[in-house]
Amino acid sequence: MFDKTLAELAQGLERGDYSSTELTQAYLQRINALDSQYNSFITVTEEQALAQAKAADEARAAGNGGALCGLPIAHKDLFCTQGVRTSSASKMLDNFVSPYDATIVSRLKNAGTVTLGKLNMDEFAMGSSNESSFYGPARNPWNTDCVPGGSSGGSAAAVAARLTPAATGSDTGGSIRQPAALCGITGLKPTYGRVSRYGMIAFASSLDQAGPMAQTAEDCGMILNAMAGFDPMDSTSAERDMEDYTAELNQPLAGLKVGLPKEYFSDALDAGVAEQVRNAVAEFEKLGATVKEVSLPNTELCIPAYYILAPAEASSNLSRFDGVRYGYRCEDPADLEDLYKRSRGEGFGAEVKRRIMVGTYALSAGYYDAYYNKAQQIRRMIQQDFVNVLNDVDVIMGPTTPQTAFKLGEKSSDPVSMYMEDIFTLSLNLAGLPGISVPCGQSNGLPVGLQIIGNYFAESKLLNVAHQFQQATDWHKQIPAGVEV
Repeated sequence: MFDKTLAELAQGLERGDYSSTELTQAYLQRINALDSQYNSFITVTEEQALAQAKAADEARAAGNGGALCGLPIAHKDLFCTQGVRTSSASKMLDNFVSPYDATIVSRLKNAGTVTLGKLNMDEFAMGSSNESSFYGPARNPWNTDCVPGGSSGGSAAAVAARLTPAATGSDTGGSIRQPAALCGITGLKPTYGRVSRYGMIAFASSLDQAGPMAQTAEDCGMILNAMAGFDPMDSTSAERDMEDYTAELNQPLAGLKVGLPKEYFSDALDAGVAEQVRNAVAEFEKLGATVKEVSLPNTELCIPAYYILAPAEASSNLSRFDGVRYGYRCEDPADLEDLYKRSRGEGFGAEVKRRIMVGTYALSAGYYDAYYNKAQQIRRMIQQDFVNVLNDVDVIMGPTTPQTAFKLGEKSSDPVSMYMEDIFTLSLNLAGLPGISVPCGQSNGLPVGLQIIGNYFAESKLLNVAHQFQQATDWHKQIPAGVEV
């Protein structure tokens, strides 16, 4: 059962091979038995899940079940979930129980999904390894001495370990795609504005985007069908016609134009990763695609631009956590200033503090023009690079990450080295473009991810390209050694 994709599980429910209640119980038992190895869940919502499964079974019996009805999923713990702790993996929100659902949570509930629980992550989504979590790091099922990536590390680890068939994630600078690559699963970052951010605890509002993580592109399309769409509660939500993101999955790729950025294949790229990515590109040529080298000349500027803009927005967004209204409050404050200082000092972890300080400095008088405005100008240059290239090709391909999963603690004392892990993913968030990471091989026994980048609101094309690759290969079917299914 646990080796099945979301689409296969849906077919089983439709045939009556099992009920949603039986399926949910099986996953809950698996989580309780195995997650101590991976630390992928922060909260398991067993009682709620069984109630939702019962309701889904009743809906199916009445002929009202949709494609996702009765299927278990889990949510990254920055999506507000009514009546459930929503911590953003921070001591600051360890005691916060959300009074409402995020839009994507309510939409997936309305589609009949069953929520297994809330997943581990980097604190306030700030990190590339899931090591900044207040609840301890999640671990990569392919090698539990290695990181699963971040910030959606718990989501990626849970799907890879087959503790949930699918999960939600958020992507501010690669936080869906990077952990998907390191854990050998599929992760889609939609176009900025495609999916509502209402009820998602904000890190960097102009960069954050929610998306699905699952075994396959088909599964991601199924989830996106429920998640996507205009939301009047989110001022950044795009008013676009509804689509069926699974409708074009089986379109042939003959004539597809693929661009390979020369900047993505520098000496900084691990040789084993480069080999597997080039092998994947060759597979697309067999499927009828034509490949050409392209240039994204401002790629190297995405790291410094991002690490000005994202911390600046974080400094603003996280100012609301002050010990007054909700969240962590220090004990026996002497006065209001002491309350602010100690609540924030005790409630935030080291990486969050680092980014708040960087962002506050960049926004301060005398430095705003030199740093923040300059970074915004570079952001426009990076966006224009993509516009120029995507006028000439259908999709851009390259590695998702510069290397495979690294060891826990390996980069903890070197923040800049950690930041460089997102060199291939950050630019999409700066430009607002969609991207998907799919498993395309292994190097030294660990998964390698292929990143496919599309034009604005071209998620259907990305899912089609990824699905055709997965029909021709079986890397997405590989299961970590020791993970029994």
